[in-house]
Amino acid sequence: MMTSNDPYPNAGVNEPPPLGLEQLSTAMLLLDQDFRVCYANPAAENLFEFSRKTIGGTPVNQVFIETGGLIAACEAAFTNSASYTEHEMTLTTSAHTFQVSLTVSPVFAGEARLLLEFHQIDKHLKIAREERMQLQQQYNREMLRNLAHEIKNPLGGIRGAAQLLEHELPKQSLREYTQVIIKEADRLQSLMDRLLAPNRIAKFSSVNVHEVLERVRSLILAEHPEGLTLRRDYDTSLPDLMADHEQLIQIVLNIVRNAVQAMQGQGEITFRTRIARHVTLSKKTFRQAIELKIIDNGPGIPEAIREQIFYPLVTSKEEGTGLGLTIAQTYVTHHGGSIDCDSQPGRTCFTVLLPYNHFNSH
Repeated sequence: MMTSNDPYPNAGVNEPPPLGLEQLSTAMLLLDQDFRVCYANPAAENLFEFSRKTIGGTPVNQVFIETGGLIAACEAAFTNSASYTEHEMTLTTSAHTFQVSLTVSPVFAGEARLLLEFHQIDKHLKIAREERMQLQQQYNREMLRNLAHEIKNPLGGIRGAAQLLEHELPKQSLREYTQVIIKEADRLQSLMDRLLAPNRIAKFSSVNVHEVLERVRSLILAEHPEGLTLRRDYDTSLPDLMADHEQLIQIVLNIVRNAVQAMQGQGEITFRTRIARHVTLSKKTFRQAIELKIIDNGPGIPEAIREQIFYPLVTSKEEGTGLGLTIAQTYVTHHGGSIDCDSQPGRTCFTVLLPYNHFNSH
């Protein structure tokens, strides 16, 4: 007989994980007879971006804003004491919409009466898209590296000739034209250096991701002291990451500056960190990875360039070079991670996944 006043005393994470679900890469939820969440495994936390602590004891129809046929599937499995499968279902949380297949099975484990097993339908499509992006990125890097080398030599000749010409011109007014040539040559030289810079070898050491975020936060606030709000949503329990400190700063800085420019220095940006478990990156599976989200409430990325934002020289800004996100993606790749973007008017979210110890995967 229970003596606790809490009708769902086990709806949390204090008891040992049930049924060995903790290690599975498939997202799993356990529900009690009232369809309240008893347990969520790490894969479910990773997929739906919630914490089992926050949803423990919560009715499943409150965990998801739109439940599709979820409740009907639970009722069918519970009433008939038989497994029920829905091959295609749309579920919506406060942050995202998911296309999943769902299997609901009756169980008897403590208070749990239903086991929900979710498979993300678009996961394979996402992996295929990441592979295409990596191939495209490799091609772009090679093309740009060759282009930069081809341009640098004649560029130096043009600048030198302009300097010699400047000394021969009799009038100061004419020298203004040679100054234009020299300044433009210097600008192009700087652009070429940036194209070649991401190819330097990364220097790995133990890095605290929150220290990196705080460094970027202070830089951005110094550049934009008014009109910009930078919010923190940190999981402070995250262990340090083996990474290149300077490259990590540049990844975050490039993404944030891109957002600030899009918002014209007015708006809100959130830094969110979480642990991601059982992550597949470049066909390798990692037990844990850092998930960093940079979310802004700006106008969103124009649909016309949304699929090409990581390509070099692609930008919607008149003053932009279109290299910031390309460099960020290159540095993320150096760390064996991935970078993705989900954008709509009023909310743009860049997600960076960086595996712990990417030298050892399984």
